[in-house]
Amino acid sequence: MMGNYGTTGAGGMWGMGLVGLLILAVLILGIAALIKYLGK
Repeated sequence: MMGNYGTTGAGGMWGMGLVGLLILAVLILGIAALIKYLGK
């Protein structure tokens, strides 16, 4: 039971990290697009 809980906890941490990375990537792409758009 405890071992299973530990693995699921790690999976949740990974899921949160992946979502955070995706949001960061979208934000960086959006900022880059804004800079290019404003630069024109």
